[in-house]
Amino acid sequence: MTAQQQEPLADQPACVWVHADDAPARAYGEGITIRPLWRQESGRSAQVVDIAPGAVWPGLDVHEPGPEEVFVVEGVFNDGVRDYPAGTFLHCPAGSSHVPQSTTGCRLFVFYPEG
Repeated sequence: MTAQQQEPLADQPACVWVHADDAPARAYGEGITIRPLWRQESGRSAQVVDIAPGAVWPGLDVHEPGPEEVFVVEGVFNDGVRDYPAGTFLHCPAGSSHVPQSTTGCRLFVFYPEG
């Protein structure tokens, strides 16, 4: 990963940062790209997910073992039920599921607070 680390200030932990477009991209099905931004050993992680116009997640996305939090950065995200425009925040509790997709394309910031 191309993450960079800021110099710590007076015994404080350093911040780690990466520009989303510089994070390594990996394809996840046709038209879906995942860019990992940060991960802890506990499994907590953050990533950017790009969904191309017309792309659909390959199968049901089940949130296990913990919740998933999504912020729609650009475009319109659809969870298989309804559309969510840019600026929308979704909290998907552990055990919930959806089929991520977009008719217009979208960019999502996805956070897994519990791994």
